[in-house]
Amino acid sequence: MRIGHAHHAIAALALALSACGGGDGGSSGSGGGAPTPTPTPTAAPTAVYTAPAQEALTTADVQRILAQSVGEAQARGLPSVIAVTDRVGNVLAVFRMTGARATMITSRLTATGVINDPAVDAQGLEVPAAMGAIAKAITGAYLSSAGNAFSTRTASMIVQQKFPPAPSTTGLESGPLFGVQFSQLPCSDLNTRFGAGGLADALIGPKRSPLGLAADAGGFPLYKNGVVVGGIGVMGDGDYGFDPDVLDRDDDAEEAIALAGTQGFAAPDAITADKIPVDGTSLRYTDARAETLHPLQTSFAVIDGAAGQLVPVKGYSDGAILAGAAYGATASGYRAATGAEFAFPDAFVLTDGAGNNRFPVRAATDAAAVTQPLTAAEARSILEEAYRVMRHARAQIRRPLDSRAQVTISVVDTYGAALGLVRSPDAPVFGTDVSLQKARTVAFFSNAVAAQQLLDDPDTDVPPFVARTRAFFNDPAALTGKLAFGARGIGNLSRPHFPDGEVARAAGPFSREAEDFNPFATGLQVALIKANLVQHAQFVAGLPGSDTAQQCTAVPAAPGGQRRLANGIQIFSGGVPIYRGNTLVGAIGVSGDGIDQDDMISFLGLGAAGTKSGAFGNAPAAIRADTLVFAIGSGVRLRYVSCPFAPFIDSSDQNVCQGL
Repeated sequence: MRIGHAHHAIAALALALSACGGGDGGSSGSGGGAPTPTPTPTAAPTAVYTAPAQEALTTADVQRILAQSVGEAQARGLPSVIAVTDRVGNVLAVFRMTGARATMITSRLTATGVINDPAVDAQGLEVPAAMGAIAKAITGAYLSSAGNAFSTRTASMIVQQKFPPAPSTTGLESGPLFGVQFSQLPCSDLNTRFGAGGLADALIGPKRSPLGLAADAGGFPLYKNGVVVGGIGVMGDGDYGFDPDVLDRDDDAEEAIALAGTQGFAAPDAITADKIPVDGTSLRYTDARAETLHPLQTSFAVIDGAAGQLVPVKGYSDGAILAGAAYGATASGYRAATGAEFAFPDAFVLTDGAGNNRFPVRAATDAAAVTQPLTAAEARSILEEAYRVMRHARAQIRRPLDSRAQVTISVVDTYGAALGLVRSPDAPVFGTDVSLQKARTVAFFSNAVAAQQLLDDPDTDVPPFVARTRAFFNDPAALTGKLAFGARGIGNLSRPHFPDGEVARAAGPFSREAEDFNPFATGLQVALIKANLVQHAQFVAGLPGSDTAQQCTAVPAAPGGQRRLANGIQIFSGGVPIYRGNTLVGAIGVSGDGIDQDDMISFLGLGAAGTKSGAFGNAPAAIRADTLVFAIGSGVRLRYVSCPFAPFIDSSDQNVCQGL
């Protein structure tokens, strides 16, 4: 929907949030004018979230999980590579069965069932099979929480070009987390690394994933006493792909092997993905069933050496079995915030393992490019007002119904430097990296330097997207800061049909054409980081050369060395740019719940902070990308944000973003 600019609605929204209760009402709107003193919360907020218990996998737990999976793999005759991680992505063990395939290939299958020839983007990469097993385990762990359990089969369903994916379901929009597979990248500057020295040598997360998030069945979360403590991933058939048809049920050996490993550590039945509908469609959790599994092998001593062995994986594991980190303990990389860090007593931050906040609130670094950069006080206000909105928002993907949304919130400047990060206690881990991706993505594409940055990328796949965009916009000056893009609009432009779901239409300018598209071939998103993925795969395989740098993409660095897209771009909703008058000064990104909730929290949180300050806020309506109408059919308007109809858990207010 188009979000316009109507000052009369700001007062109404202030009433809406103050009516929500909890003593922390706020308001929203667009900012401008001279700076005013930093706002403070209207009342001291009370806690509304409970942090999960600090459960963790023991070495005995990991041994049992491996034994159960290996026993099922033996019974099915599929020697496999099996990985176990903790909740924050530390690889606790990798077991390679005798005879298991050493490598795997990323799928080249398109939605129409045709094999792309030649391969496009990240299709057709032959990489170590352990990379797939680790990515699957991390996916199960990172997408899950105490309120939702998602598997790699769930991920497959929500990242494809139509939702739900099936040959007969034409004319549908893309999955709600379209593009999330290219988060947690091995080049991310947010995600930590194993064996790299300093804090990364300890069990400090969130750790990177070798291939981002996986859509290939065979990955599940692991739980203890209702608390997500990690994930398991299995790679055995050599085909690292996705499921293009959810209308049938697959007999997938990798999935059954992984499911065997979860026995005794399974997700609570009430929160598995099949209990969670999105747009009227229930998500998928698994096509395997526990009752079809073979008798469980629970002794690690029986399989160790006889069925295979623990193996090191360069950049991820030294070949030993480790106990997992307890999420929420300082050593895990996540801890409760102190009162000096955030006003909310239930907020969480990232830590370096020694107690220090990895992303403390700070002033912007872009004074060379912005006349009045964001101050530390302004960054804090934006984070806290967005957190305030989140506390009142009704969750989309959590159970039980009417739970409060839980997300991660990031603020960046125009260089992409993080100015602060805060999250609720049980927000899914994947949203940590994704919230920063979203903020950087909208700051980048709203920036006057976007086109030149892409043109200066030395990867020959990247610059042509500028010409495509300018032709699509019919504007030779597109991507030069004329428009303010929300993450939803970037997503619209990144779909294989524009408008999304209209199969007779051509692809958006950031996407591959529909006939070439699959989850490994999304277009600009992959072109920007494919070289990073290839370099990392060669490093893991032991080939000569260094690991990929801990800054993604090859776009030129901003002054000071910060790359504006240092953990890649994201192409689904949940972020908006920050303006001081007509000047871009930064962006906010939100991730962890439904995409409309993410949109709303970023948009209303920024608006509330801007209204209190009067010095900054949402982009002026006249320059928002939803003012752009394309001459397609009767005219197609780009989106800016789209908010839930009745989103607050303790208020009946509706259409809360309308007119702002």
